[in-house]
Amino acid sequence: MARSRHSDALRAAQMYYLQDLTMDAIARELRTSRSTVSRLLSSARETGLVQVQIRSPFDTGPELESQIRNQYGVDVHVVPVLDTLNEAETLDRVAMQAARTIGPLVDSNAIIGVAWGATLSAVSRHLTRKVTHDSIVVQLNGAGNMQTTGITYASDIMRRFGSAYGARVEQFPVPAFFDHASTKTAMWNERSVQRILDLQARMSIAIFGVGSVDSDYPSHVYAGGYLDEHDLSMLAADDVVGDVATVFFRSDGSSDGITLNERSTGPSHEQLRQVRRRICVVSGASKINGLQGALAAGLATDLILDEASARRLVSFNGHA
Repeated sequence: MARSRHSDALRAAQMYYLQDLTMDAIARELRTSRSTVSRLLSSARETGLVQVQIRSPFDTGPELESQIRNQYGVDVHVVPVLDTLNEAETLDRVAMQAARTIGPLVDSNAIIGVAWGATLSAVSRHLTRKVTHDSIVVQLNGAGNMQTTGITYASDIMRRFGSAYGARVEQFPVPAFFDHASTKTAMWNERSVQRILDLQARMSIAIFGVGSVDSDYPSHVYAGGYLDEHDLSMLAADDVVGDVATVFFRSDGSSDGITLNERSTGPSHEQLRQVRRRICVVSGASKINGLQGALAAGLATDLILDEASARRLVSFNGHA
């Protein structure tokens, strides 16, 4: 948005929402038409200048948020979603809310780590533009496998984040999993790879979904040809329930001794926990086992999830 239009949208929004002026009154003050004022107000909402919050006395969201916050020590945003929606529709609603929640948290000079996956792909489609300066979006984990380089899929997600925040995009052109741990060790010593690893080590925000082994709406890592039958058998033997950025964990949050992690290109849990703001987006109650494991591992500082998942999470903890 041009600076003058941005300024007009801000002034119109302040007069309409904070001073209760009518559109006709705003049009007279700005010396423009009522239809222009309507477009300015729409622009203010779309670009995040205005954020609308609705609190219903019948809404269980705040109570669930409070319970999850107390149980897991994370900031929580529960997205109200009708039970009649399917998982794809629920994901779209959660992604829209997540995009609007993430925007205000992104500032200039930020290094934003983004994991690829079905959830983050949906979130990237709903991002609203916010002008930042000298910000970087860095890919958290490789996306290649035996069927595809993964570059197009991951780069589309990164590009949308970069475009939304005017940030430089740094891709991570390595496979999701190396065939051999020794290959990863060698690659991690390459200066071109170390440049990306250095950016990841300096992240101020990490944004990711949770992959779950038994999700009804399959996580991309489990359905996109990244794991063969032998890999899946190894995960089952290690009691794995899910992953964040292709690094796996058990229900108690532990990840030690999980062989596949030695070949994964995602950041270790120890490294991820060093990031100041870690935003986890989850949609679909069937991901509850993976989500509970991620929270037990302390991987998130902020959680955005649908209401059904929030109820399951509270119930899960109550019966743990």
